Formats: sequence, structure tokens, C-alpha cells
Amino acid sequence: MRFTRFILIFGLGTLVASAQQEVRIDANGTTSPFPHFWEEMFGSGRAILTLRDSYLKDLEAVKAVTNFSYMRFHAILHDEVGVYNEDEHGNPVYNFAYVDQIYDGLLKHGVRPFVEISFMPKKLAFNPDALHPFWYKPNVSPPKSWEKWDGMIAAFARHLLERYGVEELAQWYFEVWNEPNIDFWGGIPRQRSYFELYDHTARDLKSVSPRLRVGGPSTAAAAWIPEFLKHAAENHVPVDFVSSHAYADDTVEDLFGTNEDIPMDDRVCRAVAKLKNQIQGSPMPKLPLLLTEWNVPGMNNSRDTSFVGSALANTIRECDGLTDAMSFWTFSDVFEEGGPIPKPFVGMFGLRAKGGINKPSYYAFDLLHKLGDQRVANPDSNVIVTKRKDGGLAIALWNLVDPGKTGGTKKVRLVFENVPNNAEVGVSRVDDDHGNTVAAYRALGSPQYPTENQVEKMNAATKLPPPSQVHLAGNHLDLDLEPNALVLVEVSPAR
Repeated sequence: MRFTRFILIFGLGTLVASAQQEVRIDANGTTSPFPHFWEEMFGSGRAILTLRDSYLKDLEAVKAVTNFSYMRFHAILHDEVGVYNEDEHGNPVYNFAYVDQIYDGLLKHGVRPFVEISFMPKKLAFNPDALHPFWYKPNVSPPKSWEKWDGMIAAFARHLLERYGVEELAQWYFEVWNEPNIDFWGGIPRQRSYFELYDHTARDLKSVSPRLRVGGPSTAAAAWIPEFLKHAAENHVPVDFVSSHAYADDTVEDLFGTNEDIPMDDRVCRAVAKLKNQIQGSPMPKLPLLLTEWNVPGMNNSRDTSFVGSALANTIRECDGLTDAMSFWTFSDVFEEGGPIPKPFVGMFGLRAKGGINKPSYYAFDLLHKLGDQRVANPDSNVIVTKRKDGGLAIALWNLVDPGKTGGTKKVRLVFENVPNNAEVGVSRVDDDHGNTVAAYRALGSPQYPTENQVEKMNAATKLPPPSQVHLAGNHLDLDLEPNALVLVEVSPAR
């Protein structure tokens, strides 16, 4: 339960009241499983980027602090990957040389592919000029021939099966297309033509091995799920998982079809809850739900700031128990949807800025990775209490203040039960004074093209130190959280 107390400060004839939040934590309280669903998977631009040294360095860095398992990206079938061609007689010619390099590179780093099957090879496109406005111009046309599409997908799957084996491939995911409900799909009518694409692709994959996991519809703004599952059930089309997307700055109308006043901080998990309920009410009520794209609000370049940590923690708290995995878009600013990024810190999605600079979000993911795998029941809206396998506690707390808004320092008292009095605890934080690479960047004069030496200086200056070791004052710990501070408190198990 939550208590509020007042600290009275006297001085110069004035009386100031400062509210303090009191959070009670019982080390022996009721627990529930707490899988780290927020760091199971990341998104990352498009396939060909995986062959870059900068991409792989960012992958190594993010893997080191999250130990994530899957990577998702667009455009494995884009012409720059070279999968599909035709000879002078119009016969298909396949080339999986770059596909092998892409997937081998992920596996070498301990990451499995989450295979998004997109976009259309130009020579297979019904409309070769149906190009999306992204800088790399993916083709969003349906295929000119379903027979040739089927042949390509089956050849793709057979090649992967021969190279990696069924036991490995059965642990991958195959997702059909990306956001077909908006301009990433040019079929007419959109929904019905996408369902045809899904039907062909799912059956093609299963014809190679029934153990391959296939799903969709990978829609923007949590759309089409009831229709998709109804169609699949009525037509006996295989579906192993449901995927969709939701961003905190998607509109309420797009996400829910209403004009409700829903704060951005709550929209992602409201959308996830909607999707979960739709699956449970469908003919396939037990399918896993994977949110294969999401991110926090992005106004005012907020994704480069400490705001991400507090918004991420709040989303984890709200989405716990609703989804099997959430894929943060993206792990890195090695990203070219709008063309090459001109300089670091332009509000892009990733955990690392251009040049391999660790953002506050990188450090926030690092802290939250240290949470335990059992959640201890707690009603507070800015606290996650967890227990680790060794019996110790890991507690995340934060002071969320949205971009463009102002907020003061939050005073919090943690009151412990079934923890030894005066116990030593570790305290780590990400805020404007800890892990703030934007400040370090500005201190160097905000160079447009930082040198490797400058990047090393920024990462060294912002690297999180070991946790501060403090003692409980009897049974409690007082903390001050400045706006958007994310704090991790670690309590060692009783000896």
C-alpha cells in the first residue's frame, strides 16, 4: 500500500511542505513469474545493414547488457540482398549468398533471426514502380505470379533448413510482411490481398517443415487481429503466433478507434491488452502475442534522453503478463529509413547513437536487465519489485515526466519487511547526472562527425559506476529522484 507523509522544513519564517511517497516492500511477499519480455527481441532497420561493422559493434554492445535472443528487421527480399532474379526466359534464379552472411552473422553473436518476410523483389513485383518513400525504396507490390512467389518462399525455407537444420530453424520466427494495413503493402483491397499473401506464405513454409513457426499480420497500430484470426480459422491457414505494432505516440483513434483521453505513456499497454483480449476471444485463443515494434514518445528528441528509462520501466510495469515479447524499435541508430543519419542525437529510435555512442536508453536497459525473474506484488505506479534466484531483491523506481512538461524531484522512502535492519544495499541510477551522453556530447562541442577517440571519451564519461553501497536506516531507505530518474535498488539475500 502507498502512504504519503509530509516533511516540514522551517527557515526564514516560511513553512514548506514536501510530499514523500512511502513504498512498503515485503521480501517474503507474494510473487509471480516475471520473464524479461521487454528484452527478448529488438528491431533494427533493414537486412543489409547487418553486414556493416558499425551494426555488429552495436549488436555486441546491446547483447552484453540485455542478452537479447532475437533480431527483427525489414527487407530480407529487397533487391540489394539479391535473393531473386530471372533469366532471359523469365525463369526464377535464386541467390542466398547475402542471406547466409546476414543470418550467420547474427547466430555468431548469439542472436537468432526473427524473419520478417519482406519486401517484393522488383522482377517478381506486379508493379515494379510501387516503391515506398523510405530512402532505400522497398517495393510494396503484390507478386505478379503466385506460382513464382510460392517457389521463392519454398526455396528460401529449404535453403535455410539445409544450412541450419530443423532443430535450429524451429526456434526462429517467420513473420509475413510488415504493416500491411498502411503504405507498406500495395495490394487492393489491402486486407483481403494481404490475407492471400499470408495464406500462400504460411503454407509454403509449412510445406518445407511443419515445425517452422509462422505468424502475422504485423500490422501498424494494433489493427486487423480479429479479422486475421477469423480468416485463418475459416480457411484452415496455419498461425503459430500473432504479431502487431503499437507506439506511444500513435493516435488514440488509430489504436482504439475512439476519441478517449489516453496519455501517451499508457497507450502501448492499453493496445497490448486490447490485442490480448482479441486473441482470447478468437477461434485461436491460446496463440502467443508478440509486439514486434514499439517505442516511447519521441517528441523533442526525447528518445536521446533519460526520459526513455522511466518510460520504458512504466511500460514494463503495465505490460507485464500481457505479451510474450516486445521488440523495442530499434537497438541501434545504424538506420536509414530517411537516409544516412547526419549526426548523433537527432531523436532516433536506437539505444546507441551514430558512431557507437551509448545513449541513456542503453544504460536504462542495462539497469532493468538486472531485475529478478519473480515479481513481488506491489501497487505503486512507479515501482517494480522483483526477487532474484538467490533470494535477493531488485527494485526499479522512477520519476516519469513527459517531454515538454515540468516536474520536480520525487522523494521516496522504501520501507522493508523481512530484510535485516541496517542491511547494505546497492543503488544505481540513470538520470541527467548519470549516463547522460547528450551532456557529454555537448561538452565536446556537439561534433557532427565524432572521431573514435571522442566516442570513447563520451562512453567512458557516462559509463555507469558500480552501485553505490549504502545502509538502510533501520528498515528504510530514503531516495531523491529527479525528473525522469530511473533507480535500481539491489538488496542482497539474508545470510
